Amino acid sequence: MKAKIGIFYLVFYGVLAALFAICMWVFFQTLDPRIPKWQLDSSIIGTSPGLGFRPMPPEENVESTLIWYKATDEQNYRHWTQSLETFLEVYRKPGLTPGRGQNIYNCDYDKPPGRGQVCNVDVKNWVPCTQENKFNYHKSAPCVFVKLNKIYNWIPEFYNDTDRLPDKMPADLKQYIHELKMNNQTAMLNTVWVSCEGENPADKENLGGIKYYPTRGFPGYFYPYENSEGYLSPIIAINFERPT
Repeated sequence: MKAKIGIFYLVFYGVLAALFAICMWVFFQTLDPRIPKWQLDSSIIGTSPGLGFRPMPPEENVESTLIWYKATDEQNYRHWTQSLETFLEVYRKPGLTPGRGQNIYNCDYDKPPGRGQVCNVDVKNWVPCTQENKFNYHKSAPCVFVKLNKIYNWIPEFYNDTDRLPDKMPADLKQYIHELKMNNQTAMLNTVWVSCEGENPADKENLGGIKYYPTRGFPGYFYPYENSEGYLSPIIAINFERPT
């Protein structure tokens, strides 16, 4: 009797396992490993990509985004520069990202990538925001890198009409956009603009000059993101020339 019961449960659980395996197999047939089923407004992420930044604070101080250090003590600011070195390694060495070496393409506003190609992000020449220059931390003029989080098939709505720029857009950014148009660099108007300013009056007063590398925004030719093999998000280096 015990043998019959054992055989029954063995067959019973075997059938359950087989049914579960079949259900999972059918389910995975409906999924594409590169294309999400739910996109943009139909997805949880939506159509508003978040803006990330590096370097991040130490683990023991994750609740603060403040970057503080002594420029005269390399060990004191080593955490910040090492964090940037780690973050930028995949940009400096294309071979670390599968498919990037064979698909990489030197994009420009008049040379968008073809299907399956990914745009190069050459961070090696963004002086002073380079690893060799310690990202300028030793000169009390640190660099911070920002990037947009990836959303599949997202296409930005560009502020490329100089007559219809938002009222709240910073005056210096408006001037920058107008100068591009005056210099007949209209293709560059298709950019996701970036502007940095202090959070409160004291911050604004002590922020000092700011420079953006390689340009003041994320070029439109990086979008839409289609999960092409080897793709890396565009990034911008922001150099705070003399914060006080």
